[in-house]
Amino acid sequence: MKNRYQSSFSQDTTLISKLFNLLEIVFPGAELTTLAEQARKLGAAWEDASIPFVRFDNDGSLIAHVGVLEIPMRLMGENAIVGGVHAVCTHPDYRRRGYYREIMNEVLDYCDKRYETLVLTTSNPEYYQPFGFRFIQEHSFTTSINSEGSVNETRLLNINNIDDVRLLHRLLETRAPVSNIVGIVNEKPLFLVNEATRPMYYFPDLDTIACMSIQDNELKLYDLVAPKIFPLQELVQRIPQPIQSCSIYFSPDSLNTEAQASPEMLDGDSHLMVRGTFTPESQKFMIPRSARC
Repeated sequence: MKNRYQSSFSQDTTLISKLFNLLEIVFPGAELTTLAEQARKLGAAWEDASIPFVRFDNDGSLIAHVGVLEIPMRLMGENAIVGGVHAVCTHPDYRRRGYYREIMNEVLDYCDKRYETLVLTTSNPEYYQPFGFRFIQEHSFTTSINSEGSVNETRLLNINNIDDVRLLHRLLETRAPVSNIVGIVNEKPLFLVNEATRPMYYFPDLDTIACMSIQDNELKLYDLVAPKIFPLQELVQRIPQPIQSCSIYFSPDSLNTEAQASPEMLDGDSHLMVRGTFTPESQKFMIPRSARC
């Protein structure tokens, strides 16, 4: 028997526009429509990646949604398909009526038959604890670097250039996990939603894309997309600016560098919530920014 709330973007062609209308109301300023449209232009449509669980009002308007997508991960050296719960929202006029609980119960029934692990990130962890999700502390990593800068051997990726788009797709399809503790393999939709409107730097001789920024001689490294992960020093010596320190927002076990781990939540309040088995739970790690949902 078909689930009560599970729907389909392909069978209901009006659903995607109704969803983004709701998301703009619930998350004003998040620019989710813009992010999703950019990802769509680059070849990763929201409706191809996410399974919607929705509730409508009597007049056909969308009043609540929970999305489920799949995230291919490397966890403690093993490949796994993890379920990602995302875009959880209820219209403000319809809250405290039990709609969220009803949909989440169906979502969990669906997911428990398919995934050993569910993940999500939220600024409101208390909403998910009643459903068996638990908070797991993540860590960032810092290391000192003494680089005076060099000849520039990087360039900004241009997502309006078809050759750069093909390059991005190739590397996403063939990427090595940035970490064997928690890494991502062959995933596009989340990456493109999370990163395509941010600067991405290409290191041609390393065939590597870096999601990074530099401020006050500090390199902030959020993700690397490459068939092979090179040591951190290999990246730094190709950056023209002087670098004195590096903050790494994923486990640096593949970077051949010593780094100090510190508890941190990305963006200050991005709590990682997990349900089910999560083999890296006792390790120090952070899910890369590009794969957070």
